[in-house]
Amino acid sequence: MVGGAIPSSMRAVIADALTRGIDVASGTHDRLADDPEFAALAAQSGARISDVRVPPPGLPVGKGVKRSGKRLLTVGTDCALGKKYTALALAQEMTSRGMDATFRATGQTGILISGGGVPIDAVVADFVSGAAETLSPDAAETHWDIIEGQGAILHPGYAAVSMGLLMGSQPDAIVVCTDATRETIVGWPDFALPSIQEIIDLTVRIGSVVNPDIRVVGISANTSALSDAEREDYLSRLSQEHGVPAVDSVATGVGPIVDAVQS
Repeated sequence: MVGGAIPSSMRAVIADALTRGIDVASGTHDRLADDPEFAALAAQSGARISDVRVPPPGLPVGKGVKRSGKRLLTVGTDCALGKKYTALALAQEMTSRGMDATFRATGQTGILISGGGVPIDAVVADFVSGAAETLSPDAAETHWDIIEGQGAILHPGYAAVSMGLLMGSQPDAIVVCTDATRETIVGWPDFALPSIQEIIDLTVRIGSVVNPDIRVVGISANTSALSDAEREDYLSRLSQEHGVPAVDSVATGVGPIVDAVQS
């Protein structure tokens, strides 16, 4: 939901769960543990409240100093089109091939899946790039951190988060995520979806400030609205146009992108 607030319709459901002693994990910006009603109910029943969208204390301002190890960041033409899933799939595929790879969560759902990470959109703006640096510290030269992207660098609402994450991640590789049939930014219908090439050009231009070796290694498209034949044609055209593997992380897997990373 835009803004990450607790919908009023959910308050009764949350209260009922806490009354019954059921633990509640929340990924909203509103912190359940700070809500007097919910805190009281949890104290009475013994239920635990876990607010996931809370950044760790003491985050630094980004330094921009090059770190050892390798990093791949998923970036997007918009929100909610597969950046998290693609990152998870890439980390899993790399690990299955014997590569040293770690998924790095930057959002509440990714944190719940992986058990750790930094909710990057809950970090005070001055410390976003520093939080990203902390998330993927120095590592062995052959190690890959696969960093979950957030927002989109040309998004009218969330570009600031994407920019800070890009600068702090210092990616060696990026994978551009998009939706095959989307024409406008979700929730912002007056803004046309940027082209894949726009995202590549801008991301590489900005990312090269902190890592001159940044390169695009693949495209991951949500093609769920296409037929099998349409998907094959669409992905083939993307690959030919941009000179990198184009996949649907769910329908076709991410193997070709990992091939490109290894080459």
